[in-house]
Amino acid sequence: MRDPAGELPEGGGAFAEVTNEAGRPLATLRTNMATGSTCMEKYPFAEFESQELPALARDGAVPRYVFETRGDATAPGPADTPAAAYGITSVPAPAGDSACAIFHFFTWPPTAAMFGAFYSPENNRTPGAESLPYLEQARKYMDTTEYQNIRRMITSLRPAGSGY
Repeated sequence: MRDPAGELPEGGGAFAEVTNEAGRPLATLRTNMATGSTCMEKYPFAEFESQELPALARDGAVPRYVFETRGDATAPGPADTPAAAYGITSVPAPAGDSACAIFHFFTWPPTAAMFGAFYSPENNRTPGAESLPYLEQARKYMDTTEYQNIRRMITSLRPAGSGY
């Protein structure tokens, strides 16, 4: 594994990009991440799917796999666009109908990791959805074999050593 951005952070880490047969990126796994975010603005929120991942629990916090959205046709999300993403997060599920920007990080020694991706119609091809609005394409993507394989891969992540 090699980080295409250059040197790994102090303390090491790993980077892996998962692509399909055509080389389109479908998910990224990166460890030893610096985390921290400030919620300055909230956006319309929807959660397509969520699953707790007890095998990744750390200090009483159980991360979860989510496929979620921010923004909609009437109120765009961050950077004035609707956004959908799937991955593992330790961020608590939002309450109500709005949420901060998508922040998919979870505790993984020595700091944090990310494993997932933003939904992209160019990378996450969704047959029969090309003419639909972005968020409808993302929802329809859940029905594809490709998405089911990505979900199975991401939710199968397990610590390999005793340092977790």
